[in-house]
Amino acid sequence: MQQRCSSSAKNLLRKILQPPTPIKATTRPHCDIFINHRGIDTKRSIAELLYDHVLRMGLRPFLDSRDMKPGDRLFEKINPAIGNCKLGVAIFSPHYCDSYFCLHELALLMESQKRVIPIFCDMKPSQLQVKDYGISSQKQLQGFIWAIEEAKYTVGLTFDTSTGDWSNFLNKVTDAIIKNLVELEEENSSSKKSSYIVRGSRRR
Repeated sequence: MQQRCSSSAKNLLRKILQPPTPIKATTRPHCDIFINHRGIDTKRSIAELLYDHVLRMGLRPFLDSRDMKPGDRLFEKINPAIGNCKLGVAIFSPHYCDSYFCLHELALLMESQKRVIPIFCDMKPSQLQVKDYGISSQKQLQGFIWAIEEAKYTVGLTFDTSTGDWSNFLNKVTDAIIKNLVELEEENSSSKKSSYIVRGSRRR
């Protein structure tokens, strides 16, 4: 028995010391929906429930707690996900504006001209106020304020986590996501057709 254990340990050690087998680089598919949220308010409720709900429908959501692992650098994962997403879902909650990262993500979504569905969770749009904690430059702060104002004047959904119907709410959000994705796809197809027609006319 002891010899067998010793042999197994040696084999394991050899495997560890062997040069690692090259891993083929794979391209992660672009996400359909980027979920922007304040973790301490919504990660274990709306954000994760929404992630699972749309994932079951065959869509590809991005949520930091599900799509990132220890050791990942935040901006190296989040910024490309926002750049590659088709649609943003911003879940506004009481502590949302206290987070630099929430505001950074929202500003980047708006600057990238992504369509954003706002969800006002346990709060009213008028309660969204950007505070200056001295950690952002003046330019960043102005960008955050602009992004929040854009969100305030975008038609969204409201939800009270203590009295709301969770099933009905998730269905409403999913319907809004699908409708917006369909519209974006139609706009994209129409744009491609127009571009093709213009190019074709130039060749004549």
